[in-house]
Parts: sequence; structure tokens; C-alpha cells
Amino acid sequence: MAGQNGTKKKQPFWLGGAAASMAVCFTHPLDQTKYRMQVLQTRNTMLSTLYRFAARDGIPSLWSGLSASILRQSMYSTARFGLYNVLSRQLHTGSSKPSAASTIACAGIAGGMAGMIGNPAEIVLVRMCADGAKPLGEQFLYPNPIIALYRIGRDEGIKVFGRGMGANIVRSVLMNVGQIAPYAAAKKALLAKTSLKDDVRTHAISSLVAGTVATTVCAPADVLKSRIQSAAKGTGVWSFLNTP
Repeated sequence: MAGQNGTKKKQPFWLGGAAASMAVCFTHPLDQTKYRMQVLQTRNTMLSTLYRFAARDGIPSLWSGLSASILRQSMYSTARFGLYNVLSRQLHTGSSKPSAASTIACAGIAGGMAGMIGNPAEIVLVRMCADGAKPLGEQFLYPNPIIALYRIGRDEGIKVFGRGMGANIVRSVLMNVGQIAPYAAAKKALLAKTSLKDDVRTHAISSLVAGTVATTVCAPADVLKSRIQSAAKGTGVWSFLNTP
């Protein structure tokens, strides 16, 4: 939205977290399936795994754990956008355009810090989503994320909220940085080598490229994080790395 003087009006950072929370209401079945595939260590495709659980438990079951996903986005995404805005303002006080290096640095730092802030909600999300892929005796059966946070702190101790934080920070940094550079490169190439204009279609294609690259880059850290956080007891990183 532009102001009266023609300058683009900055939107509050919390809109990013709100938008992410709304988006997961549609993408949650895919996220849930991803976590289950990571915990099961299956070689099946995502669609076949999603169909398997939908056929077994019903289509509404694909949205189980949605409340944890909303909590995670409310903490992680809101912190990520807010911290990025703060860091950008501190580094770019003048009217000059920020350099690519400083933008990537801000994104990496904001992503890492947001990963730390959102780690407790990440643990709850992984456990609630992975429950459906585990035998009944190994399920946590949390009714909602608030009760989950309480039970984890009561039964396992507060230190468990830091489980898998290292892998989560690495994943968050790679995700943030992996989105910015490919997006800029894809947009530049599209504008230079095609007839596309700087419009919604160009932004959508660039975002698709950036999302694909970022997801691929951070996949190893994401898998490691999910397996560590879904475990009922603390397990060393090397034991997961050595798992065939």
C-alpha cells in the first residue's frame, strides 16, 4: 500500500506470523505427512503416505495437530519477521539500498534466533503429528499444544524444550537464507530473459523456485530435528546419524 507521498507503507511484522498461521490451515496435511515420513523413515512417496493415513484414519485426521502448527507459526514466523525487521533497521539506517550480503546476514541471524524461540512449539508439533505413525503404546496423545507444553515440562523437565535445538537452528538459518538468494536470482533471470514484468506472476514463480531450493537445502537438518524431537527419551545426534 502506498502513502500520499508515493512511498510504500511498511506493514507490521506480526502480519507475517498471522499469514503463516492462516496458511498452515491449508498446508497442514502435507506438513503432518512430512513429519510422519521422517519418523517412519519410509521410502514411500508423500502422496502414497498421505493416502495411507487418510484411508486408515479418515480425511479429518489429516488435520490432527493443527493447533500445534498454528502455535509454532505464531512463535517462529512472528519472531522471524520481527527480528528481521529490527536487524534490517539497525544495519540500514541510511537511504541507500541494502546490499545482498547484509540482507542474507540479517535473514540468517533472524532465522537462527527464531528457531531458538520456536523450539518448544516445534517439539510439540513434531510429537503431535508423528503420533499417528507410532504404535499406541509409544504415542504421546496430547489433546492440545498447551497441555503438551505443560506435560513435557512436568514429566520430562524444562530442559527437554531445548532438544534438537541445534538442528532446528541450522534448519531455520538455511531456510531463511535459502529463500532470499534463490528468490532474487530467479526474479532477476525472469525479468532479464523472459517477457514477464515485475508483477504477481513473476513473484509467484520466483517464490516457487526459492521455496524448492530452500526446502531441499534444509531437508537433512529438518529430518534430524524431527527424529530427535519425536523421541520419548533423549537420544544422541550420532545415533540418529548412524541409523540406516
